[in-house]
Amino acid sequence: MPTRRIGLIGLGAIGGAVAEAWAEQSLPEDRLCAILARPGQLGRATDPATLVTACADAFLDHRLDVVIEAAGHAAVAEHGEQVLARGCDLHVLSVGALADDALRARLAAAAARGGSRVVVPAGALAGFDGLASLRLAGLESVTYTSVKPVAAWRGTAADTDGRLDGLSAADVIFEGSARAAARAFPRNANLAAAVALAGAGFDETYVVLIADPSATANTGRIRAVSKLGRLELSLASDAFDGNPKSSRITAMSAIAALRSSGGWLGFA
Repeated sequence: MPTRRIGLIGLGAIGGAVAEAWAEQSLPEDRLCAILARPGQLGRATDPATLVTACADAFLDHRLDVVIEAAGHAAVAEHGEQVLARGCDLHVLSVGALADDALRARLAAAAARGGSRVVVPAGALAGFDGLASLRLAGLESVTYTSVKPVAAWRGTAADTDGRLDGLSAADVIFEGSARAAARAFPRNANLAAAVALAGAGFDETYVVLIADPSATANTGRIRAVSKLGRLELSLASDAFDGNPKSSRITAMSAIAALRSSGGWLGFA
C-alpha cells in the first residue's frame, strides 16, 4: 500500500499534541508531510522533514491525501472547501463548525467535486457506532452532558458577571440544542456537535453543559433512547495543561482514525 501524505492544520494544544504523538506512534503507511500553522506557532519543535508553514497555498500544494484539522471553527470554514475540492479527505476535530448548515452544504459539495470525504474522529468520546444504529431504529431522545472543571469555562459565554467565581457545587451553565451549544461554546461543545451528527441532528439533540469545581477531568455522557433500545455511555479524559477546554484523548483519536481508515464518517 502506498504511503499516504498527511497534512495537519493547527499547531496549538491539540495540533501540537497530534504532531508529538505522531513521533511516538508507528505509522509506516502515513507520513506527516506538512503543517499549516499560525505565524506565532512556526517555531514549535517538529520533525525537520515536515514542512511547517503559515502559507495556505504552500500547504495545499504539498500533494496531501488526508488533512487533519485541529485549529478551530474558523479554520474549517477557511480551508475546508479547498482541501476537499483537491480530492483530499478532511478529518475535522472542530466538529462544532458543522452546526452551520450552509458551511456543511459547501463542504459536502466540495467533497463531491473532489471525490473526497469529511471524517469526524471519535474525539474524546465513543459510542457513535451505537448511536448511529439507534438512529436507524428510530431515535426518541438524545441527551449529551459535558462536565468540566471551572477553568475549562473561563473566557466563554458562561464567564460573565462573576458566575464562575467561588462555585462550591456543580452548576448547569447551559441547556439547549446542540446547534445553540456549538454556537455559544465553540471550543467546548465540539463533542455535542459530533453526537448531533451521528444521532438526532443539531436541533433535536439536547445538551447540558456543567461547570464542576470538584471535577478533575472532562467527562462526556450520552443517553439515547430508541424504539428498540437505549445507549448510556460516559467517558472521562484528562485535559491539556495549557488548554483545559480540550481533552488529551482528542489528539490520539486523530491518529486512531488514520489507523482504522475510518473514524466516524459525518457526511460526504
